[in-house]
Amino acid sequence: MVAALALFSSCDNKATTSETTDATAQESAAADSTTATGKKYLAKPLISSIYTADPSAHVFNGKIYVYPSHDIETGMPENDNGDHFAMRDYHILSMDSIGGKVTDHGVALDTKDIPWAGRQLWAPDAAFKNGTYYLYFPVKDKQDIFRIGVATSKSPTGPFKAEPKPIEGSLSIDPAVFTDTDGKSYMYVGGIWGGQLQRWRTGKYDGSKPKEQELGPKETALGPKMARLSDNMLSFAEPVKEVQILGQDGKPFLSGDNQHRFFEGGWMHKYNGKYYFSYSTGDTHLLVYATGDSPYGPFTYQGVLMNPVEGWTTHHSIVEVNGKWYIFYHDTELSGKTWLRNVKVTELKRKPDGGLELINP
Repeated sequence: MVAALALFSSCDNKATTSETTDATAQESAAADSTTATGKKYLAKPLISSIYTADPSAHVFNGKIYVYPSHDIETGMPENDNGDHFAMRDYHILSMDSIGGKVTDHGVALDTKDIPWAGRQLWAPDAAFKNGTYYLYFPVKDKQDIFRIGVATSKSPTGPFKAEPKPIEGSLSIDPAVFTDTDGKSYMYVGGIWGGQLQRWRTGKYDGSKPKEQELGPKETALGPKMARLSDNMLSFAEPVKEVQILGQDGKPFLSGDNQHRFFEGGWMHKYNGKYYFSYSTGDTHLLVYATGDSPYGPFTYQGVLMNPVEGWTTHHSIVEVNGKWYIFYHDTELSGKTWLRNVKVTELKRKPDGGLELINP
C-alpha cells in the first residue's frame, strides 16, 4: 500500500489512460486492514494509485466492474453543499474475482467531453442492454443545476461517449439503475443538501433559498425519485415519481428524523422476490435499508446494514458474485480527508429471514 503523500501527487495524473494494475487487492478484500497508526478496518482499499469513492459494482460477462467517482485534491474549503467534491472524470476498475488484482482502465469519461456539463462529476452507475454499456452520471449543467446524463460504449470499460443533452426530466444526483428479472430497468436518483433534491419540492427547480438544505423537522421527509427507463435506456419512459419509505408503523419519516430518513446514495437489489432499497442517512452516517414488493415501493424500513465509516460521506452498492453477496463502499483510510476516499468491498451476510446483518467497517 502506498503512502497517502504519494497518492496526492498521482491523483491528477492523466497518464493512467492505459491499463494499470493495483496490487492492493491481491490480499483478501475481506481481511482486516491495520494501519501504522493502529487503526483497524474491516477491509483493504481496492486501489491506491488514485482516490475513488461511491462505487457502483456490476458483474458483466462473469467479470466484476466497479464504476466509482474519482476524487481529486482541489484545495477548496469544505461546505455543506459539497463544493469541495469537484471531481472531473471517471476511471473504471475491474477484477476477475473478489480479492483478486484490480485493474484501472484509465479515463472513461471526462467533463470536458460532456457538451452540456459545467462542474462536479459525481457518483455514477452503469447498465448493460441491447449490446451496449450505459454509464449514467450526475453533473451540474451550465446553470449549476444537477442533471443526470448518459454515455454509451461497446465496452464495459469505455471510453464512453456522452449524449448531447441530459435525460429529460432528470434531476439531483446518485443515479442507480436496477434491471428487474422481467428485463425492465428503473433509475433511482436523489440527494438532499448539495444534491439539490430539496430545491425540487414543488416539481420545478427553485434555487432562491440556497441555504435551505431540508424541509422543516416536522415536515414529511423528501424521498428519492425514480422512473422506468425506456427500452433504449437513454430516456425516461414515464414521469418521475417520489419513492415512499415508511417506518414499521406505516408512516413516512419526518425530515428531522435523520437516523432514518433518506439523504442520498440509493441502491436497489432483489433477493428471493423482495426488493431491497438501501441508502445513506447522510449527517448520521448510516447505511440503512427498506424492503418492498414492487420496484416502485412503498418500502418499509428494516434497519441499519452498515455503521459509519471513517469520513463524512457513505455510499455503496450491493451485488451478487458467484452465489455470494457483497457490498462495495468507501472510507478515508488512505488520506484521512473526507473528500479523498478509497473504495472497498466486504461480504454482505443475511439472516435466515433475508434480513441484512450489521457490518462494522
